[in-house]
Amino acid sequence: MPEFNDRRLTPPANQSGTAMQVRAGVVAVRSDPRPDAEMATQALHGETLVLFDEQGEFGLVQLDRDRYVGWALMEALGQPVPEATHKVSAVRTYAYSEADLKSAPHVVLSMGSRLAVSRREGRFVYADGTGWVPEQHVAPIDHLEEDPADVALRILHTPYLWGGCQSLGLDCTGLTRAAFHACGVTLPRDSDMQFAWSGEEIDDWKTPGALERNDLVFWKGHVGIMLDAETFLHANAHHMAVAYEPLSGAIERIAKIYGEPIGARRIDIFIERARQPDWLSAS
Repeated sequence: MPEFNDRRLTPPANQSGTAMQVRAGVVAVRSDPRPDAEMATQALHGETLVLFDEQGEFGLVQLDRDRYVGWALMEALGQPVPEATHKVSAVRTYAYSEADLKSAPHVVLSMGSRLAVSRREGRFVYADGTGWVPEQHVAPIDHLEEDPADVALRILHTPYLWGGCQSLGLDCTGLTRAAFHACGVTLPRDSDMQFAWSGEEIDDWKTPGALERNDLVFWKGHVGIMLDAETFLHANAHHMAVAYEPLSGAIERIAKIYGEPIGARRIDIFIERARQPDWLSAS
């Protein structure tokens, strides 16, 4: 079980940081300050983070959303850090140079990207530091979805990408985190953390019919979300995409790599919305 002082969540000791924001469409957060280092996670446009150190073109950062620590390209970060008023609600969209669909697109934005909207013109909204975004592709920052599985289904067939969190490519926990985050529930980044800290364990999950829509099933190193009592949706390296299949078939195939599932958890989004997770507030 991960500890609250897990190195993945631990910034430099006794070192103050500087508030920054992701200005690129997405930025890779890597294990080391090298362009070819493993991508541990990603931060989407508009996400806030704290910068602790710089080495060459990289900065050591901690993401505000899930406390993850790693190295991000400095050119993708910036200041000031305006408060987000809206978020991207479409699977993905463009930010344009003008309030005109024929104008030059600045950047591709994935679902969940955060925007500081300051004005409207026609059917576009202007987000400071971003550009003009189609109004039908954004929602108020406090708008919450009601069904994580429905959110996950919108990303069906998206390519699998280790460490990915955007709608152009994501991994298993990138998918579950995005699905629940859209519903107002913050999950930790990695599967061991999600299994240890998210929701309540389902003791009888192996009993036929015990699983419900939105339950999470875990292996050591993998997780996916149930669409119903028998159908399992996950971003996986077998399909190299977000796909759904019978849970029984997934268990049989995955057992050859990760062994048998280690358990299942149920998250009540209405309860979880009302509290900050212990793992997020721990120091």
